[in-house]
Amino acid sequence: MAFASPEIERSSLEKFVDSPWDEDIPLARVKSQVLYSAPEAKCDRKFSSKSSPLESACVPLKRGDSKSGTTIADGSGCGGKLRSFTDLPTTLVYEILQRLDAKELGVVSCVSTLLNSLASDHHGWKDFYCERWGVPFGLNAQSSNQKSWKELFVDREFQSKSFMGRFCIDVLHGHTEAVRCVFLLQTAKLIFTGGYDSAVHMWDMEEGLSIGVSRSLGCTIRAITADSELLVAAGTDAFLQCWRAIEGHPHLFDIAASMNHNSSFRLWGHEGPVTCLALDSTRIYSGSWDTSIRIWDRAHLKCLRTLRHGDWVWSLAPRGGTVASTSGRDVYVWDTDNGYLTTIIHNAHVGNVHALTRNHSGDLLFTGGEDGAIRMYMVCDDCDDDDMKPAATWIPHTGPVHSLSFEFPWVVSSSSDGRIALIDVRKLLKSPQSCSSRLHYKVKHSPPEAVEPPQRMLHGFGCNLFSVAIGSDRIVCGGEEGVVRIWNFSQALEIAKRVEALRSIRLENRMRRRKAQTEMSGNGARADQCSVSAKKNQLNAERIGVWHSKRGLTGKLKP
Repeated sequence: MAFASPEIERSSLEKFVDSPWDEDIPLARVKSQVLYSAPEAKCDRKFSSKSSPLESACVPLKRGDSKSGTTIADGSGCGGKLRSFTDLPTTLVYEILQRLDAKELGVVSCVSTLLNSLASDHHGWKDFYCERWGVPFGLNAQSSNQKSWKELFVDREFQSKSFMGRFCIDVLHGHTEAVRCVFLLQTAKLIFTGGYDSAVHMWDMEEGLSIGVSRSLGCTIRAITADSELLVAAGTDAFLQCWRAIEGHPHLFDIAASMNHNSSFRLWGHEGPVTCLALDSTRIYSGSWDTSIRIWDRAHLKCLRTLRHGDWVWSLAPRGGTVASTSGRDVYVWDTDNGYLTTIIHNAHVGNVHALTRNHSGDLLFTGGEDGAIRMYMVCDDCDDDDMKPAATWIPHTGPVHSLSFEFPWVVSSSSDGRIALIDVRKLLKSPQSCSSRLHYKVKHSPPEAVEPPQRMLHGFGCNLFSVAIGSDRIVCGGEEGVVRIWNFSQALEIAKRVEALRSIRLENRMRRRKAQTEMSGNGARADQCSVSAKKNQLNAERIGVWHSKRGLTGKLKP
């Protein structure tokens, strides 16, 4: 027994909003759409990721297979009993919801109270959140006082708007020479910086105060990375200085302790200055001017694999089972398990490619080069290396781009021209398509000659901004001046609300004044009319009095 499946409009989910919110609504409000059984009708459409979410509902159901307990009525044509979309088996409903993006899932939640419950609790919200921002730090099992994934997603999406609002700047002093690298560990509210003064500085993100300074490493520090368990710094002396997190320590790491302490160790292997670092849950990644990337095992502290390049390695970014790197003018994507090269982007920029960053899913790759341009590439398994063209290009800088950082939907860059550019990529992205357990973005490719404008520029900070990092509501940057600047946008949305409230009050007061002025001018016009009439009456009375007085003297008028 199967459902009939006539033509289904793809915009049916959007039409749900036009119906009452508190009642269950049949699918697309069309009688023949997955609402009754028809023995002679057969569904020849397969359930796949390419089909429409509503078309996916066209699958055979067994008699009595319903969440509400009602059975499929026997009969032919339209004689069967109408059924609601929510009467489908729970597994099927969740599979259909899995095919929706965040916007469509939000529309479904507005249809009825039951669908709101199903859509709000759907695990798809977790996928949406993690694909954009990663797994939240310290998220435990579901508890009574913990937000749902939908609430976390909506809050973070709303918070991303703060970077177009007002901000305050904190300037951190402590370095004695130029700052070459900054790293923002948002989850622990810590900032790590290093530079020509050979020491790693740790700062409190909220207070802007120095927490600790390491002993001199004896070389320029060019790269820092960290997570909740490990802090790694490296520089021109070709070693990796590491600190383990100390359980119970108020700031995770004790970087001021002696280098012989059990919490610190060094990794040797590179033959030239280390220029970039990165971490994932099991590995440490380091890139060097010895033209190699080394992949280290965090548990056994040994080098697992070396990836050789043809030029100096400037930047790297691991995601999933791959690591992207820049060397010379080219960009490479490697498989970290077997060390094979999967993708090459030739001549990505005019000059060296200094900066690289990726989104959390790894399919969007951003590069910055000596030509002052920033380019976005779409990286997938079936990409053609010979035809890898940028999906979008920005040229916000007049000097080389030294650093890039990404926090959905913002790409932030720093340059030798002393400016910071903020780029919002949402307008270039289509809805992500579900494929097994991952979401893959589709990009609206711009013409090759088109140059997209940045959404915001931050100016006036000298020259040579070497490193930048972005978090959920802060941007951190360091450069040749030897200071660390923090742009704090945490109050931007609250300030915007207050400004909007004040604007509404001013508008209301302006309308009241105009109304009062109109009433006063109307009353004044009527008063003027009354005074003119009174004066006319008075003149007429005076004329009549003179007339009678003349007749009273002579009894007749003089000729």
